[in-house]
Amino acid sequence: MLGERNDKEQKQHKNAQRDNKARTGFGAQRPHKATVEGHTSPCTDCGDTNWSNDISRGEVSCGTCGLVVEENTIDPGAEWTNFENSSGDRSRVGSAPSYLYADRGMNTHIARADLTSSGASRFGISSRQLRDLRRRRVIDERSQTRKSRVRNVMKANDMIKNYSKLSKEQMEMACRIYSKLSMNGYVAGRSVAGVAGAVCYLIAKNDDQPVQITEVMERFKVGEKELSRMIRQVSSRMRLQKVIKPDSFFNKLISKLKLPPNTVQEMTKIWKAIEKKPELWQGKKPVGIAAAIVYCAVKQTANKRTQAQICKVAGVSEVTIRQTLRDIEFAMDAL
Repeated sequence: MLGERNDKEQKQHKNAQRDNKARTGFGAQRPHKATVEGHTSPCTDCGDTNWSNDISRGEVSCGTCGLVVEENTIDPGAEWTNFENSSGDRSRVGSAPSYLYADRGMNTHIARADLTSSGASRFGISSRQLRDLRRRRVIDERSQTRKSRVRNVMKANDMIKNYSKLSKEQMEMACRIYSKLSMNGYVAGRSVAGVAGAVCYLIAKNDDQPVQITEVMERFKVGEKELSRMIRQVSSRMRLQKVIKPDSFFNKLISKLKLPPNTVQEMTKIWKAIEKKPELWQGKKPVGIAAAIVYCAVKQTANKRTQAQICKVAGVSEVTIRQTLRDIEFAMDAL
């Protein structure tokens, strides 16, 4: 019985191989058996359709005789990326969502360079498909700008990315805060540039990055009165109040004035002396206090730097330096 069963199985296998052989001419039929998508023809060597797909090598080969019929295949499976933790979705493709984009980067945008005649021919796109893709891109752009809130967020994000001169992480935080303000209805009736500039100033201030209001005014083309009001309102609403110390501007002034090491040491000494007395520097322009400390250190180390030179670099008036200088010298004499 066992021998008859084996003979029967061998006969069935031979009949299957015979039926799966490639036929030509009248009566040729396409084999119905397929184990790999896209490979329905039988093997040209053995006539079997036992195809195997090696994803690591990018090869499609016959599982019976080992004949390789395709190389450098594209893996159609999901890309294994994870931006949260190992227990999350590990089959998500693309970069993590970012507040730098109004849609958080979740939409697919077709680049203009890919829709030119040369770019389309490079990807094998016909003229009819090219016209259809251009039409779809125009419709997509129009649909994104119908809502005023989304349009203002896109405009603010572009301003933050082009004018803020912040790091990528800081720009993303600024875009996130602006998006929250827009969702809460704060931006309505206010200048987009003013709110965006105020957010960038507060983000830099929160990270102890020396940025002056005059610099933000020039970058975002906003008036001082409007920007100052926006800074106060946004800081109060988003709880971003932080006192910035004058020593944050030391490196900037040292670099522009090219001060020697002995002057830098004297500046640090003066700042440590007046830091213990907050009434001398809190509530005043930190860059003005820093400029006065620089001038005091320059005088004590006999380095020739005039008040006009320091004021030009710091962006403050000579009156500000003279008024602050009296308080600093009085505090130093008391020590």
